[in-house]
Amino acid sequence: MTQREEEILHILKKNPMISQQELADRLGITRSSAAVHITNLIKKGYILGKGYVVKEDPYVCVIGGSNIDIQGFPRQKLVMGDSNIGTVKISLGGVGRNIAENLTRLGMHTRFISVVGDDPYGQRILEEARTIGLDMSESLLIKGEATSTYLSIMDERNDMAVAISHMDSIERMTAEFIKSKQSLIAHAQLVVCDANLPYGVLETLLTTNKDSTFFLDPVSCAKAEKVKPLIGRFHTIKPNRVEAEILSGIPIQVDEDLPRAAAVLHKAGVKRVFISLGSSGVFVSTEHIQQIFKAKPVKVFSATGAGDAFMAALALAYCQGKNDETSTLMAMAAASIALSHQDTINPAMSLELVNTLVKEY
Repeated sequence: MTQREEEILHILKKNPMISQQELADRLGITRSSAAVHITNLIKKGYILGKGYVVKEDPYVCVIGGSNIDIQGFPRQKLVMGDSNIGTVKISLGGVGRNIAENLTRLGMHTRFISVVGDDPYGQRILEEARTIGLDMSESLLIKGEATSTYLSIMDERNDMAVAISHMDSIERMTAEFIKSKQSLIAHAQLVVCDANLPYGVLETLLTTNKDSTFFLDPVSCAKAEKVKPLIGRFHTIKPNRVEAEILSGIPIQVDEDLPRAAAVLHKAGVKRVFISLGSSGVFVSTEHIQQIFKAKPVKVFSATGAGDAFMAALALAYCQGKNDETSTLMAMAAASIALSHQDTINPAMSLELVNTLVKEY
């Protein structure tokens, strides 16, 4: 592809309804030259036909929250109700954003739809996305509003002791807004949602894109309760033990309760259930397997982003056509990589490293 053809293709992706004359004026060339370039792009397969329908590389569409993570780490045993000496780290976060970044670092073309404010935190999120190659061009930028913030305090084992989630900005995403992204969503190989999304947005997504495949991260107990009426429309879900209890209505007190909870979710319509058991591993229930995969011991620096990495690798494995066992091992490997770094996203995350750990499993 020539440099001029690359310029034209970039413009057509942004505005597929542009006329040849408008295209020519924008590039400073004649209309006939623009027509020749378009004909060449059609012959090369980059444009699929009339209307300048541009052929896209396969991509995953992630829809969910973006925020700033502020994490506190005590130097000694955490004492509640007191001031603890320790360190504070600020990093980018949000379940949807974390999944999207992990997918990008794993080499998957990812389109991320979210909401950010026009404050310095929001600009930082957008700039980081551009730096790593994550496409956030379809996200909603709200003027005069703060970007969401997630504040967490870790214990002496670097596990979360308590957190406050200030996710008000995601409520500004509306059903009308998500309808305007119909083409982007419909052409995605897979759509991954987090339950921070407003109920009306989730309902609109699921009812207007019935041919799409949806994965869900329930995020929290409160959010799991919110999405419970819609749960059967998701192909794959990744709750923890308590979220699975809420979604299924089955108390999970011993391992034998896990298949009973999964059976309820399958009956509702869910194809694959991955219930996180923390350091004990993950219970997997699909058409082909139903078992607990034990986690390998790992030194935990932060547990905040492990579930997001798990979901990202699960999504990648699905797009690669991996079977359920391999998908689980890839997801557990990605979670292990996330656990081994204090940042929410481990900068070393890569498909090569995931595959290396899968071989060890």
